[in-house]
Amino acid sequence: MKKQGGFTLIELMIVVAIIGILAAIAVPQYQQFQRKARFTEVISATGAFKSAVELCIQNNNNDPTNCNANTSGDGWSIPAKTASTGHVASVDVAKGVITAIATTTDGLNGEVVTYTPDSKTDTTKILWVKGGSCSTISPAIC
Repeated sequence: MKKQGGFTLIELMIVVAIIGILAAIAVPQYQQFQRKARFTEVISATGAFKSAVELCIQNNNNDPTNCNANTSGDGWSIPAKTASTGHVASVDVAKGVITAIATTTDGLNGEVVTYTPDSKTDTTKILWVKGGSCSTISPAIC
């Protein structure tokens, strides 16, 4: 009786084909994961602006009209428009609406996220409505 000496060529080709299929699925998914991770820097850059706009709206009778970048009032101050840092091209505020734009590097293509304050639905708190191109692209990254 002859003892088996190893894998046949067909068995090795099947293994290589399986690895190729898995790689074809995994690489695009990983690239999308990296884009989302980079865009979280853009989203987190809006945090300080959200807090400042909330204070502005509460001190202006739930009216965001005067809540712009680089403005201040009694107990509140909205930061000035930011310059490009990391993956964030800019963050700006106009009439309470926060607009953050991503850079065009590392898989990001200048995607935009906007946060619009909604203080009319519930006057006890401010709800943020997210919009922008980051949620309309396929697949969405925010």
